[in-house]
Amino acid sequence: MPPTTTVRVDVATHQQLVALASESGDSLQDTVREAADALARRRFGSRVAAEFAALRADQEAWASYRRELESTHVSDGIG
Repeated sequence: MPPTTTVRVDVATHQQLVALASESGDSLQDTVREAADALARRRFGSRVAAEFAALRADQEAWASYRRELESTHVSDGIG
């Protein structure tokens, strides 16, 4: 088992984590890990979406991106 530490949360958050762990049959530690991983993925997705929106908002940059995309397209029939 890897080393552990203590994380302090308010009672409502603890109750929510316990309920989530109970629903899945996972340990509280695994549930907290899964929640942290899900938050990291969500934040990453939000950053990617924001950066892509900024790219699309810049017509010159978007056109350059599209040209590069077309120049690197592989004609393998998959997509």
